[in-house]
Amino acid sequence: MVSRYPVGRRPAEEERTVETPGGPITYRLVRKRVKNLNLRICGGDGVILSVPYTCSAGRADKMVEEKWRWITEHLVRREQAPELPPLPSREACGALLSQALARVYPLVAPLGVAMPELKLRAMRSQWGNCHWRQGYITLNTALARCPEHLRDYVALHELVHFLHHDHGPGFYAQMDRLMPEWRGYRKELKGWAAALERDQARPGKAEA
Repeated sequence: MVSRYPVGRRPAEEERTVETPGGPITYRLVRKRVKNLNLRICGGDGVILSVPYTCSAGRADKMVEEKWRWITEHLVRREQAPELPPLPSREACGALLSQALARVYPLVAPLGVAMPELKLRAMRSQWGNCHWRQGYITLNTALARCPEHLRDYVALHELVHFLHHDHGPGFYAQMDRLMPEWRGYRKELKGWAAALERDQARPGKAEA
């Protein structure tokens, strides 16, 4: 592809289109103070590739071409994602997520895990996280828009981090013992993540 900018003058941002085996992909090339190339798909902003200032447009185009299948699958998954129900009030979110924690806590209580404090937060890239040193977990308020079994899965995932702080073999073995169907739930949750991303891209939409 030929850019409309003169040689030696690389713009901080530009829109580019790359021909791929799956068809043309238009993306936004953003040059910034980073060391590596970072490809992501962000709601209404579409496909974005952040690169170091020294990166050539040709190298950026090549990465998009190499990742065309991942990009296409992500965009298709977002379009086919289920419709999300409205986000409940913060009070209702707290009730729903507290109930999820209460349902799965008995699975880890015999293993010595103390009931953690629950905090709520609107997060863009995580469903939850575990602060095992401080004794609390944070759950994404958007989980309140997901089915009950997925709320339970995320709550248990964070509880198991009190036993296994990383995602090593021990963590997955423990999840297998406590919730054998968790891998299916994780896959299902990706569809809801795509639905949330699509919803956030709509004009006037934002997570509370």
